[in-house]
Amino acid sequence: MSKKVITSLLTLPVELVYRILDNFDELSILLSIRNVCTRLNAITDTYHRYQAMSALDLKFRKIHDQTIKCLVTVLHTNKTLTTLDLAQNYISIEGAQYIMNFLKINTILTILHLNWNKIGTEGVQYLANALYNNTTLKVLDLGGNCIGDEGARCLANALKNNTTLTTLILCENRITAEGAHHLANGLHDNTTFTMLHLNCNSIGNEGARYLANALKNNISLTTLIISRNQIGPEGTRYFANALRNNTMLKILDLAHNRIDNESIQLIANALQNNTMLKILDLAHNRIDNESIQLIANALQNNTTLTTLNLGWNQIDTEGTSSLANALETNNTLTTLDLNHNKIGAKGTQYLAKALACNTTLTNLNLTNNQITIEDVQYLRNISKDALIRVQF
Repeated sequence: MSKKVITSLLTLPVELVYRILDNFDELSILLSIRNVCTRLNAITDTYHRYQAMSALDLKFRKIHDQTIKCLVTVLHTNKTLTTLDLAQNYISIEGAQYIMNFLKINTILTILHLNWNKIGTEGVQYLANALYNNTTLKVLDLGGNCIGDEGARCLANALKNNTTLTTLILCENRITAEGAHHLANGLHDNTTFTMLHLNCNSIGNEGARYLANALKNNISLTTLIISRNQIGPEGTRYFANALRNNTMLKILDLAHNRIDNESIQLIANALQNNTMLKILDLAHNRIDNESIQLIANALQNNTTLTTLNLGWNQIDTEGTSSLANALETNNTLTTLDLNHNKIGAKGTQYLAKALACNTTLTNLNLTNNQITIEDVQYLRNISKDALIRVQF
């Protein structure tokens, strides 16, 4: 009678263990192999996939708090992981506390995505606490976690002391003007923070005032995303005035708000003098021909704006004519988005004439307008010669 041979990972040759690891995903290696014993740790330390593990994508993995506890335990000794994506899982207050303890001592991780979990106001307090001690994290994504104004306050207080975080993503977090006020205060003394994403919140005109005032003094913020925030003409005017003095902001997203012609006039005036802004998003704002004329006038003098999004507005032939005239003289704009407007055959002809002499525009989006097949072919012939990518 033959004897059964029982083989263990603990006794297998290293090369065979490597072959077994080839069939494991990263999470399984971390949770099932790491910290089992000294020998397996030594083997995984020399395993090529573990050595090259700089980014770990764990979104949509149904990860709960106890899994987070195990994960951060094994990551304590990891020296390669710089990006960790835990988006769209089930991490709550308890998991946030485990992550806090990890961040307080970790000196490798630079990007952390926790968007669309269940962290909430209490959970974000733990994460904010970690920012007082962490000196390497640069990007923190907390979008869709219902942190509210109190959560914004905790993060803002951390920003007053943290000198390494550069990007904070807080979209869809039920933040109102109060939360915007806290964040503006946090920006006041911070000199390293560069990107704030607040899209899909409810800061309104009052919140816009707080942030715009912060822009007047802040010397580091380069990107402000505040689309879908119920900002009306009054709030837009605050940002327009801030642009006249701010010398750092390069990207401003005001899409899906409620901008009127008077506000556009102020933005246009600011663009004529501003020498830093490179990307401006005004999509979904019911901008009409009168407002487009003001923007077109600004483009004739502005020498820094490279990307302008005017999609989903009310631009027709007259407005297209104004933009086309500006394109004939503007030599900095590279991307113009005019999707979902009311541009027809005549407007297409105006644009074609402008493209024939414009030497800098490389991307033009005209999808979902009133353009015929003949118009498309006409523009394609022009764009082919001018090396411009036109989307229809």
